[in-house]
Amino acid sequence: MENVTDRASNPFGMRPPWDRSAPGDRAAVFGYGDANADFHVIGDYPGVHGGDSVGVPFTESESGVAMGDLLREIGFASGPRAAPLLENCFLSYVHMCRLPDGVAPTAAEYADLERFFDAELRAINAHVLLPVGERATDHVLREYTTQRHRFELDVAVPHAEEIRGRGFLVVPARDPDEWDDGDRAAIVDRLEALLASDYRQTKGVATTVG
Repeated sequence: MENVTDRASNPFGMRPPWDRSAPGDRAAVFGYGDANADFHVIGDYPGVHGGDSVGVPFTESESGVAMGDLLREIGFASGPRAAPLLENCFLSYVHMCRLPDGVAPTAAEYADLERFFDAELRAINAHVLLPVGERATDHVLREYTTQRHRFELDVAVPHAEEIRGRGFLVVPARDPDEWDDGDRAAIVDRLEALLASDYRQTKGVATTVG
């Protein structure tokens, strides 16, 4: 089913359950991009992957900009960096709400927002999930695959690997801040190979294998 919306930011009208931002600031960095995308890139929270000022995931912070540049190279993103035009790609965070500078979400705060993230993920219904970093990868593997037990994420995120999930193909990426020589090329090569393949078949396969 196709989502009918002309809104790139927060296309489903999510309303965060609380607002701890400074007066006049954005309450959250909402999901952003093509609501009918086949590729869903998932980050941690605004304090890690950016977007506090412009309200767009994967902007402003060093790690976010690196991921945004990668999406441009693949062809998912074009136009202004602060308000990119995204095609076949949607961006969102496990924890969308903004927090004061230097403050990370607590376990309870991640849990409070889990239902919002899950609702948006299922509304997008992408074929390929691309979690970025340990927290997002842990959440996606735990909630949308049966294979979390295979990986020691505190040792290494399974970078650029294809992991079959429950209705999704998962391709994790290490946080760009941790990329070594070859990591950027590895994720670019993996995504370009998927785009050149009939990746839409993976949804049915994943449902039966994961």
